[in-house]
Amino acid sequence: MNDELIVCTNVSKRFPLPGAKGEFTALSDVSLTVRRGEVLALLGRSGSGKSTLLRIMAGLIPPSSGTVLSSGQPVVEANNDVAMVFQSFALLPWLTVLDNVEIGLKARSVPRASRARRALKAIDMVGLDGFEGAYPKELSGGMKQRVGCARAMVIEPKVLFMDEPFSALDVLTAENLRGEIDDLWNSGDFPSRSILLVTHNIEEAVILADRVLVLGSNPGHVRGEVRIDLPRPHDRTDRRFKDIVEHLYAVMTNPDLDVAAATPAELQAKSPFSRPLPHVRIGGLSGLLELLDETPNDTEDVAHLADRLAVTADDLLAILEAATLLGFADLAGGQVRLTDLGRKFATASILESKPLFRDQLLARLPIFVSIVRTLSERRNRSMPADFFIDIWDEYFPREEAQQQFNTAVDWGRYAELFEYDSGDGLLHLHEDADDPSHFSE
Repeated sequence: MNDELIVCTNVSKRFPLPGAKGEFTALSDVSLTVRRGEVLALLGRSGSGKSTLLRIMAGLIPPSSGTVLSSGQPVVEANNDVAMVFQSFALLPWLTVLDNVEIGLKARSVPRASRARRALKAIDMVGLDGFEGAYPKELSGGMKQRVGCARAMVIEPKVLFMDEPFSALDVLTAENLRGEIDDLWNSGDFPSRSILLVTHNIEEAVILADRVLVLGSNPGHVRGEVRIDLPRPHDRTDRRFKDIVEHLYAVMTNPDLDVAAATPAELQAKSPFSRPLPHVRIGGLSGLLELLDETPNDTEDVAHLADRLAVTADDLLAILEAATLLGFADLAGGQVRLTDLGRKFATASILESKPLFRDQLLARLPIFVSIVRTLSERRNRSMPADFFIDIWDEYFPREEAQQQFNTAVDWGRYAELFEYDSGDGLLHLHEDADDPSHFSE
């Protein structure tokens, strides 16, 4: 089975300028593939040729150069593999909802009984059951666009083209209809094998699409591709969702930025606040290290360790992550082993363990260097907690951002790097923490 439904190769489009003054190039050397089972978004600003490209792929206008294949065949006339949902609804005002939905089937000479049955099913699918006899003038904007969707879906095209389908709607109506389209696609009952969405709305592209092709302008061209590697439905509260949206904003506002030059993961890695801290108390960490110090060869099987400690897998994994992050333990092949530094920490007195812990925080977790430096640069050696929580909020949901702050405070207090006064909401640098010897690069 060929998964390539539509293939554009080196497509360009030029239009003559008035008065025989030359040509305007709308598209230049565009290549892309629409694959079975995906939602592909074309994301670009005005002038990037998004709608022109869509019309070429639909066979409504020819390319000036390059080729378009649909189901392996050259597109030289109207493409019967596709149907389109327009921005402007494009309903015939003298026809009822049912007649508007049937019109494409009628043009294809589908028998009356069959087209009525299929049209009613499509109307029900978009939530307009009961409005079959209504005329467009009786419908709201959102309802008109539902009719447009039903009219395209009823044909059961291989690829459904959606050209800025929500841009003419108010925000709440657009959000509602966008969600219903997404739900229908995710349910597996969508009447098309793929969707090609044209949009300038970044979040809309990330919500709906599996891949986003970013188009540049003057002339329109493909700048690059971003894969939305998230489970469906795409969760707005997922940190990766936010990373992708922010990455696309950076790309869209900087025409010279290579789309693939900085992936969301690479952008995230640039900030020490993007690396999550495991939510572990110092007592739990010390207990684990002391237990390992008592085992033969300082090594223990993780599954056996969970039974011994009578803790959940999530809690144990968090403690193990903290131990390995700090260099106190190594984890490999289901075995956890105490390092020499971990043994030293496990057997140290409280006065000896604090500087050991502090040195490891500053050497291995850049976030603590960042917090200490920020505090040390302030005249009063303090900063509102919300300043740091708002930074974490760029990478995590708000509740998790607060938890990250709480864990950092717990670890920072033990290391005598900083203190938190919940009364005034300020994080204060510890009196000795601005000693340069406490920093490890």
